[in-house]
Amino acid sequence: MKKLTLFCLLALGAWSFQNCGGSNTAKTAEDHVERAEDANEKTDNAADDDAEFVVEAASGGMMEVELGKMAQEKGQSQRVKDFAAMMVKDHTAANEELKALAGQKGIALPAAPGEDHQKHIDELAKLSGAEFDKRYIEIMEKDHDHDVEEFKEAADDAKDAAVKAFAAKTLPTLQQHHEMVKSIRESLK
Repeated sequence: MKKLTLFCLLALGAWSFQNCGGSNTAKTAEDHVERAEDANEKTDNAADDDAEFVVEAASGGMMEVELGKMAQEKGQSQRVKDFAAMMVKDHTAANEELKALAGQKGIALPAAPGEDHQKHIDELAKLSGAEFDKRYIEIMEKDHDHDVEEFKEAADDAKDAAVKAFAAKTLPTLQQHHEMVKSIRESLK
């Protein structure tokens, strides 16, 4: 009887661990974004598209800062390291502004980058030197292609005036980053 009771307790403990934190990083990261999106759907404080834009911008901004810090440590090229320092500075400022905006509008933000953004962080954590530089710049170029498009759309079409203003204010900085990263990519060939 004691063996059966012990077995049941161990099985229950393993099941509890699996469901309460024993999951992998990508699943946990995705859960942060999904929880924020779910919370936003339950409120009438923000238009769905505006809230979705804010959540995605927050996730991407967290990734930009994390990768920028990583690039300053693991990168080889001084241009990459300088760009990374600028990314940390600019995206930290934008993230703080976005956090304040979300608070004013009652928009829930993710506590960590979403799954797609976390995959880039995990991938680059395994690289260093010239290999890191090349992949970091590729990711930054593709990410800024997407960001510029999304921020243009929000600057033009967001329903909330404050969300629209944030997107319009941030867009020129993202366009500058995009141009710089394309130039760096060319120099790394």
